[in-house]
Amino acid sequence: MERPSQAERSSDRIPAAVDVAERLLHNIENVILGKRDEVKLVLTALACEGHVLFEDVPGTAKTILARAIAQSVTGASHSRIQCTPDLQPTDATGLSVYNQKDRDFEFRPGPIFTSVLLVDEINRAMPKTQSALLEAMAERQVTIDGVTRPLPEPFLLLATENPIEHEGTFPLPEAQLDRFFLKAALGYPAPDEELEIIRLQRDGHPIKHLQPVVTAEEINELQRAVNDVYIDELIQRWIVDLVRATRTLDEVAIGASVRGSLALERAARAWALLDEREFATPDDVERLFLPVIGHRIVFTPIFIAEARKTGWQEAMEEFRRLTFAVAPRPGPDWESKVVPLDHQ
Repeated sequence: MERPSQAERSSDRIPAAVDVAERLLHNIENVILGKRDEVKLVLTALACEGHVLFEDVPGTAKTILARAIAQSVTGASHSRIQCTPDLQPTDATGLSVYNQKDRDFEFRPGPIFTSVLLVDEINRAMPKTQSALLEAMAERQVTIDGVTRPLPEPFLLLATENPIEHEGTFPLPEAQLDRFFLKAALGYPAPDEELEIIRLQRDGHPIKHLQPVVTAEEINELQRAVNDVYIDELIQRWIVDLVRATRTLDEVAIGASVRGSLALERAARAWALLDEREFATPDDVERLFLPVIGHRIVFTPIFIAEARKTGWQEAMEEFRRLTFAVAPRPGPDWESKVVPLDHQ
């Protein structure tokens, strides 16, 4: 295999982007303790201009995470939408109101016009309201009364689902789940970290003192630098094999689409960047496989029934094992072929 040139492997944007990512991650860790990997997952989605679906129990700092990301970016704003069955699409997007003084309609923007939007318990909103978020997620714009209005940059949507309460909910269709770049969970903190949280919040929440450390333009540079991260064709082919393998398993009714291949490849680049590397590795793909691909799969009723017995987390690990058995990772000699000399 021909070794890529240094110009192909690296870019002047990568060191600057690594610095931006490290400042952002360190700042958020001032208020989100002991969740470095989970925060990195969210920042991976941000770097890829994607959005995150959290399936997590209440009280695990998802709202604080959204606020921390927004407060870390100069001039960024954040909003929160609490979904209920009576929430209307215009409650999120905004609407035109008649102004009697001017005798004309004026647009009043909804909470979606923000930098970081937390949509809490999205599966409690009616399907019509859920679908109103799709254009914003995919196109970063909202069309109301025939007028298309762009959303701020950067724009990150964090949606949550409560895994323990399903009464009165409207599960997201598979096509809408596929719009989320990845699915994650923060989970409960470790005992020592929970004790530290109690101590830190004795005089109020530290989020009040969080200061911006990056600019919106630096976030844009971070997003552009993802394209400069090197990923070898051997790993790209493995990603395609993995996604195609999900379509052949007996346990899967509908496998991941090409959107899954695109997301996994781009996520591996971003994760490498956040890990201060200019090249992606098979380990990156393994770490990101379930967060990026897991929610894009429709399992058979038999697999779902078994998952209820064993637990969903164990079932997803079994799904990953089966997929990797069909599409094994590249052999141990791949590094000698693709890793730049200065990284060996």
